[in-house]
Amino acid sequence: MKKPQPIRSVLEKAIKSLEIDVPLKTYSVLRAWNEIVGESVAAHSQPHAIRNRILFIDVGHSTWMQQLQFLKPALLEKVNTFLGEPLIQDIRFKLGKISRAIPTPPKTLRMEEEELDEATLNRIESLLQEMDDKEVQKSLREVLIKGAKLERYRRRSK
Repeated sequence: MKKPQPIRSVLEKAIKSLEIDVPLKTYSVLRAWNEIVGESVAAHSQPHAIRNRILFIDVGHSTWMQQLQFLKPALLEKVNTFLGEPLIQDIRFKLGKISRAIPTPPKTLRMEEEELDEATLNRIESLLQEMDDKEVQKSLREVLIKGAKLERYRRRSK
């Protein structure tokens, strides 16, 4: 009988194998924008999306947009330093309204309707097969399936 693994390591392996770790990690940039760029830049800009490794930023005024274009290499470096790896390849700016509210994740009204392919379901089951605790196994299966459905929904919504 194998030694039980901590739930954290099982979850980390599952998230990496389902390839949902990058979107989850990059989303943290949206919430930590003030911390990453500082109050003065954050007061005039706000990230609103990340797609295909591109960070999209709304800027409140054209003067600030020009200034941020000059700062783009430094901002890109700060963002990737925050993430701990180069997950963002480009930053794009556009004029937009800046709100001081914390951005919320996109609405996923029909995420539950997503169908997972057999290969994804088999990967989830293979990750869970060595777990002895059936209740934990059931809960983890639900989390992994919801995560895979969310990632599939987000990819289709792009």
